[in-house]
Amino acid sequence: MFTILKNGRVCAPQDLGVRDVLLADRSVAHLADRIDPVPAYGATEVYDVTGCFVVPGFIDQHVHLIGGGGEGGFATRTPEVMLSDLTTAGITTVVGTLGTDSVTRHMESLLAKARGLEEEGISTWIYSGAYPIPSPTLTGSLRSDIILIDKVVGGKVAMSDHRSAQPSKDELARLAAEARVGGMLSGKAGVLHIHTGDGSRRLDWLFEIVAETELPITQFTPTHLSRNPELLLEGIRFAKAGGMLDITTSISAAASSRPRPAEAVKTCLDAGAPLDRITMSSDGNGSMPAFNRKGDLTGLVAASPRSLYEALCEIVRAKVLPLPDALCLVTTNPAASLKLPRKGRIVPGGDADIVVLDADLTIRHVFAKGRCLVKDGQAVVRGTFESHPA
Repeated sequence: MFTILKNGRVCAPQDLGVRDVLLADRSVAHLADRIDPVPAYGATEVYDVTGCFVVPGFIDQHVHLIGGGGEGGFATRTPEVMLSDLTTAGITTVVGTLGTDSVTRHMESLLAKARGLEEEGISTWIYSGAYPIPSPTLTGSLRSDIILIDKVVGGKVAMSDHRSAQPSKDELARLAAEARVGGMLSGKAGVLHIHTGDGSRRLDWLFEIVAETELPITQFTPTHLSRNPELLLEGIRFAKAGGMLDITTSISAAASSRPRPAEAVKTCLDAGAPLDRITMSSDGNGSMPAFNRKGDLTGLVAASPRSLYEALCEIVRAKVLPLPDALCLVTTNPAASLKLPRKGRIVPGGDADIVVLDADLTIRHVFAKGRCLVKDGQAVVRGTFESHPA
């Protein structure tokens, strides 16, 4: 089965101008000024995308695929992600994670959910671990999980947060070393993905570990770094030193001190953080709790995967970055950090993960591995247990 996207402005993410794009099975086969169907080659579906942007599918590297939360009791556990929650937001690649609760939610369930979403049409990976120390794993160690489980690209832990297991600096270093060796032996990223809270230590221990050990700064991918202005400044210092700075796009109404994604990105760039060291992720279906100074829960809402797309639009419309550069935050940058060579670009041989945006950036079509999952703004492929329109 072939698909041709005709007359769209291709941002791959670099601006290639108006091109036709040929998709063959799950891959991008060719880009050219003009590509016409060849009946002898078989059935070809043609989409006229004149006046639209043709961009890579978005990579969301932090989503609670089986839900999160629970900080306010059992009734506050957030629900699982459904396929169309992701695809209608332009997300074609997702990395799943556990959060505060690794008692009623498990690594095995996270792995099964990731495999299910892959069967339904998108690309998925997961992090091994959660807030506790020792960290929950599938095989008994983070190193073995990364080596032996295809879906595991790295580890997960929490720091500088009252909900974390309060890991020591040495424990963080050991986890990062496990992840590094696991990544080396399996050819994966082997990163340690770190939930970062409001604690006063911020990223201090990461800087110290890098200074005191042989571990490179690229071994760590701290997230939620736009949680407050002070932490964002630490993130900028981290990025300027060669690390990755991940901005969370979901913001609760209670988080009045948190800069909006466009503001956070502008602050980073104005302060000299390299564009290729900045990523965004949604924290989708995780809980966004608000706590008072005593640590008491005062409010709770669920994060939305769609916030990733909304943040991208906000950055472009506010003229913080032009579209090709803004796309790097959710395409090439996370793909490079996670070592996903077939993702993040529209290039021959790469996966045919493509979002077609109208001139006003409204999502028109979404293709994942060459298959159209969203057409004319509506999900045409839904998850097994999603309600289907009559």
